[in-house]
Amino acid sequence: MSHPERRLTPALTGIMAVAIGTIVANLYYLQPLLHLIRGDFRVSTFAASSLVTLLQIAYAVGLITLVPLGDLVARRRLVVVIFLLAGLAMALASFAQTFAIFALSTLVVGLTSIAGQILIPFGADLADPATRGRSVGRLMTGLLAGALLSRTVAGFLSESVGWRGVYRAAAGALVLIALLLSRVLPDEGVRPRVTYPSLLGRTFRLFLDQPTLRRRCWYGGTAFGAFSVLWTTLAFHLAGPPFHYSTGVIGLFGLVGLAGILGANLAGRHADQRREHVVTWMGAGLVVLSFALLYLAPGSLPMLLVGVVLLDAGTQMVHVSNQSIIYALAPDQRSSINSVYMLSFFLGASLGSLASGAAYSHAGWRGTCLVGLFFGLAALAPALLERSTPLRTTA
Repeated sequence: MSHPERRLTPALTGIMAVAIGTIVANLYYLQPLLHLIRGDFRVSTFAASSLVTLLQIAYAVGLITLVPLGDLVARRRLVVVIFLLAGLAMALASFAQTFAIFALSTLVVGLTSIAGQILIPFGADLADPATRGRSVGRLMTGLLAGALLSRTVAGFLSESVGWRGVYRAAAGALVLIALLLSRVLPDEGVRPRVTYPSLLGRTFRLFLDQPTLRRRCWYGGTAFGAFSVLWTTLAFHLAGPPFHYSTGVIGLFGLVGLAGILGANLAGRHADQRREHVVTWMGAGLVVLSFALLYLAPGSLPMLLVGVVLLDAGTQMVHVSNQSIIYALAPDQRSSINSVYMLSFFLGASLGSLASGAAYSHAGWRGTCLVGLFFGLAALAPALLERSTPLRTTA
């Protein structure tokens, strides 16, 4: 495959990080608005929380069907088209008058929110190999900021323009970013002549042929499953007793999670020093610790804040260490290998959201915390085992 010229400048890194954050935010605007959408469409809590699962499943489908195209067609053109389609989907969702139409629009939003997962391996290609871990960490900073700030923006903006206004503002931002990316992303050489079915087959073979990829898929899926457990039901917990917070205050909890940026950058620096395994089990350990604290003190605001910080930092440490490893496995197939990894990542998130919604409906906040503990331990146990008996990669 012909590689683009290596020119990941600080300015381009910043623009790509903002773009990644802008489009990944589509996956998270919904969460702090769930109770408003539930009331607007007059549906149950379980039906409203199921929208998060639908969004994540659609995203997972996009990961396996659209992201591999980054190894086949020019990524600048592909990214711009997907950003424009995502903007259209968000605009359509904002005008939905029935729950069924909104759910269908949510499905399209999920499918088109995968452009960041094309930009991240693109950035890895453009980066200097000696600092690739740090470059990926900086791009992940954009992803994390988008995921968390989206909740804050959605919470505050909805108080003045409603949840529909939030979706319309997001649609406009996506169109503007698309126009900017069309001007600043570099051109690429001739892409390989591979048919789409062959590309998908090659993508699936990567999972079968790479034991390191399979392990990293497990770590990513379980860690992000735990992340999704908390954020799917946190708005319900904060809106009810003993907190009774408004939508704007609930959105502020996204700012608390920005501490995870430190985890992403720490993981990137250690990845460049070949310490990914240590970062992985430390991150998984923070996830377990966070849910233990949340379970023990469900009505304590300070403990809740500490738990959110630990969870977000731990998840990002696992994620960045995973990406630093998998991008070295098949340099000419980074979009495809990222597709496989992110599919497991969001399948874990979908399971986490579904289990969290069911647990909260039947057992309240402590039920949610037990589900989160299960996901965290599922990541930590094999990570500790790998640390004591490390397995060789097939790279």
